[in-house]
Formats: sequence, C-alpha cells, structure tokens
Amino acid sequence: MKTKDFLSKNISTITSALESVISAEDLCRAPGLLQGLDPRVKVATVLLFIVVVGLAQSLPILAGVFVIILAFGLLSKVPLGFLLKRILLFIPIFTAVIAIPALFITPGEPLVTVGSKVIITEQGAHTAGFLVLRVMDSLSLGVLLILTTRWTNILAALRWFRVPSLFVAVLGMTYRYIFLLLHTANSMFLARRSRTLGSFSGKENRRWLAQALATTMAKSQHLSEEVYLAMLSRGYRDEGLALNDLSLKRRDFLWVAFALATAAVLLWSNKL
Repeated sequence: MKTKDFLSKNISTITSALESVISAEDLCRAPGLLQGLDPRVKVATVLLFIVVVGLAQSLPILAGVFVIILAFGLLSKVPLGFLLKRILLFIPIFTAVIAIPALFITPGEPLVTVGSKVIITEQGAHTAGFLVLRVMDSLSLGVLLILTTRWTNILAALRWFRVPSLFVAVLGMTYRYIFLLLHTANSMFLARRSRTLGSFSGKENRRWLAQALATTMAKSQHLSEEVYLAMLSRGYRDEGLALNDLSLKRRDFLWVAFALATAAVLLWSNKL
C-alpha cells in the first residue's frame, strides 16, 4: 500500500506538471490583451516595470503595482486562481528564508514585545514587507509574460535585443527537453507500478528513487551528446535562426505609451 501511495503521488505530480504546461500553451493563444502584443514590446515593458518595482520606495505603490498586474492578467484571459497559484508558490519559501529573519534582526522601534524584550521592530516589518512585495511583483511580471507569450516568441525577442545566441540556445533547449525528462521519469514510475505486486519499505523506495535519478541523469547526458552531434551534422554553427516574423502594430505603440506613462506616474509618486 505504501508503495502504491509513493508511486501514485509521484506519477500524479509529474502528470500535473505536464498538464500545467499544456494549459499554459493554450493561454498564449487566447484572445487577450497581452497575447496580441509584439513579444519584443512585452519583454521591454516587463523589464521596465521590474526596474520601477526595484526603485519603488513605498509599500502602497508596490501593492498598487500588484493590483495592476492582476488586472493585466484578467484582461489577458488568465484565470486569477491559476495566476496566483504560480505566484504564491514561491513566496512562502522566499519569506521563510529571507523576509522572516529581517523581522527580528533589523533594529528600530519596537512593534512586538514579549516582557521587556523586543521581538519585532517596525523597521523590520517594513523591510520584510518591501522584500515580499518586490519579489511578488517581479515574479508576477515574469509569470504573466510566460503565460501570455509563446516560448519561441520570447526567444526571438531576446535575440532581437542582442542577447548572446549561446544563452538563447541553451535556454530554448532546456525548456524543450525538460519536458522530455519529465515524460521519461513519468514512464519509469508507471513501469515500476505496473510490475509491483507487493509492498516495499521506505528504504527500498529511496534506493529505487536514487537509481532512477542516476539513470535519468545518464540518459540526459547521452541525449545531450546525441542532440549536439545531430545539430552539427545539420549545419549548426552556434547561431540560432529565428523563424518568427515580428512586426510592430498600432496597439504595440499604444501599449508602450501606456507603460511609459504608468512607470512615470509610479516613479513620480515616490517623491510625494
């Protein structure tokens, strides 16, 4: 029973990851606000808003940016729960590692005291709030860009911005073959489950998992060598070719004007 639970849980997790990617690809084709923009414009404006988030000196401004991002998501036909799930998945980890210690180690005016000892300061809470909101806003912008833009278009936009071709090629192949490795791992779990009659101890499950990881790593190394040799035999010379025909339209210029105006207002609000 333990073995079945162990295998079922892992098979379900890997399958859910694959289904999540498929649903994200469907969102890229939805008739939404951001889907209709040129990928170069989206990459540039996302970077602009990330810079604004980094320069913001007010918690209300950072909270307002997050509300704007959620509004962009709704206008782009991205389900609110789907978007929040991907954003808030990382925030608890970041909060536990960085933001929570800032509550206790930052000197300042007492906010929470136990007896005569100061536990949390106002400056510590303020610093932790800045860390969480800045990470949440920046992560939200990146997630929204990925959910509303096809991966090939993002890579084409990066090449247009003169990002080194080697970096773009590695990024593209990593994204492509990580799903092949997920499929391989899923097949391994299904194969073991179909051949399992009894139950195994936790030690045996851990031993099998270690062997599966080692096998997957060996397969990935062998696959990378075969893919590289196949690319060389077909004329690859360290320069990726973008087949996407990118062209700016009127709505792209309107979006750039809106983004610049919004960024200017947010930066000006810092001085108030």
